[in-house]
Amino acid sequence: MEKIYVKARAKVNLCLSVLEKNKNGYHNLDSVFQKINFYDELWLEKIKENKLILESDIKGVKLEDNIIYKAYYKLIEEIGNFGGVKVKLKKNIPMQAGLAGGSTDCASFLIAINKLYNLNIEKVKLKEIAKSLGADVVPCMFNGAVLSSGIGDIIKKINTRFKYYFLIIKPKFSCNTAEMFKELDKIPKRKISRSKEIINALETNNFKLLSENLINDFELVLEKKQEFINIVKVIQNQGAKTLLAGSGSCVFGIFLEKQKAKEAYNNLKNKYEIYICTSYNLRRNYFGNE
Repeated sequence: MEKIYVKARAKVNLCLSVLEKNKNGYHNLDSVFQKINFYDELWLEKIKENKLILESDIKGVKLEDNIIYKAYYKLIEEIGNFGGVKVKLKKNIPMQAGLAGGSTDCASFLIAINKLYNLNIEKVKLKEIAKSLGADVVPCMFNGAVLSSGIGDIIKKINTRFKYYFLIIKPKFSCNTAEMFKELDKIPKRKISRSKEIINALETNNFKLLSENLINDFELVLEKKQEFINIVKVIQNQGAKTLLAGSGSCVFGIFLEKQKAKEAYNNLKNKYEIYICTSYNLRRNYFGNE
């Protein structure tokens, strides 16, 4: 194999509760990740030089700050030189939007390079490398819904094939994850977990139960921001329950029926940066049934 093409799919958090800080200063989380059929595209090709060549349409980001660059050299640090690779990255997922665009690019790159070069890195080892690159990278390595706990690295796969629809609006503002955590630390925690209810909803295809239990602690940071408030109202006026995606700034609404999601998209597409997609739950998974 000389080339490989992969789709790096985004995620949303259907519930996200930020718990106490652990001894290392990281926040413990209780969250359900849902992969969605909205993706960046990566093309990987072997090259003779022992280096990474990265072609990307991302503007204003230094090569050494790109998470794919960091992942390539982390692999070399862990397993030694294995060969060079040229990566072409087409970004479709907006940045600093709560959709894990960078993390899913990294996760997809790690899985793809392992396959491209037949590195045979054990899955436990690959997870350790992923965790060192970012808390969201590990759950992004799964092709479906997962329960994510710890700092985001303890994963339990959810048995679901539930298909439903997302309408996602990206506001003009963006959210830096570190700053969002910093601001959230100033606010009393709600100490509410909805992961059991969300998992039950996904495993029983219960859209009503799913809609009623959407929760994200990071909304507390933005609840007085007018643009956030306006977008929430706009989506709710289309008949959907809404939630902030991850640490923000995207807001999504969920729909059970494709036609209603399409109607809402058509009503709003000329006014906002907006995306429409489905939940993504692939039975076949890189990590098997764990």
